[in-house]
Amino acid sequence: MRRFLFPQLESSRVHAALFFLRAVAGTAYMHHGWSKIQNPFGWMGPEATMPPFIQSLAAVSEFFGGLFWILGFLTPVASLGIFCTMAVAVYTHSIVRGDPFVGRGGSYELALVYASVAVLLMMAGPGKYSLDGWIARRGKSATAA
Repeated sequence: MRRFLFPQLESSRVHAALFFLRAVAGTAYMHHGWSKIQNPFGWMGPEATMPPFIQSLAAVSEFFGGLFWILGFLTPVASLGIFCTMAVAVYTHSIVRGDPFVGRGGSYELALVYASVAVLLMMAGPGKYSLDGWIARRGKSATAA
């Protein structure tokens, strides 16, 4: 019971949970960015207040950031891009537009959840079931030889 309530950070359960979180959130995030990556410089429409270059950064961070989360590749970099994109989305929805936390026409709750996952993955890392973990293990074995 103690192990269940207080898992060790290096336990296989923690690494499996990080893999599950990366896979689910990354897949959802790729889906979220799919339509944007189809038209990266104009996905906000003709009335957009964001310049096309900024729109393209958001499209790239959403689609490829999600892919990198799934793979666990360059996870801190992908997470930073996602966090920045979601910080702008939260600001735009909550401050500029004044959307409620939960609403039909728009809300900032999903952006806040994605930003939170990004912070967790920046701080905790992707876990050992990831390309980053594999690369780190290869580097350690190469230096030990």
